[in-house]
Amino acid sequence: MPLCHLRIHNAEFYAYHGAKDAERLLGGKFQLDIELTYNADAAIRSDSLRHALNYEHVLGCVHRIVRENAYHLLETLAHRLLVALFQEFPPVLHARVRVRKLYIPLQYAVEYVEVEQEAEREQFNP
Repeated sequence: MPLCHLRIHNAEFYAYHGAKDAERLLGGKFQLDIELTYNADAAIRSDSLRHALNYEHVLGCVHRIVRENAYHLLETLAHRLLVALFQEFPPVLHARVRVRKLYIPLQYAVEYVEVEQEAEREQFNP
């Protein structure tokens, strides 16, 4: 069984997540990295996108989750992304997401803060 690792780096979204009221009102920029591992046997044999993990569909799923709700915590957003990726893409065996919040309203100079979560399908309990 040939495993494939689909990686999407620095997908950028404008969204309304944060613990502070101003962050949830004004919004801000977020970047995401998504890594999905899946069985690529059917895709390789058919050489067809219909058997592959379509990264455009993955990005559509991610966009929906990032934009559909406003979460206080990056941890919650990362978890919701994992739930959606496992639900919408049955071939995915392992998933890792990194959520970066850019331009954080702090008194310290910080380029970004990042949360990373990962899970195996058989161990994942949404």
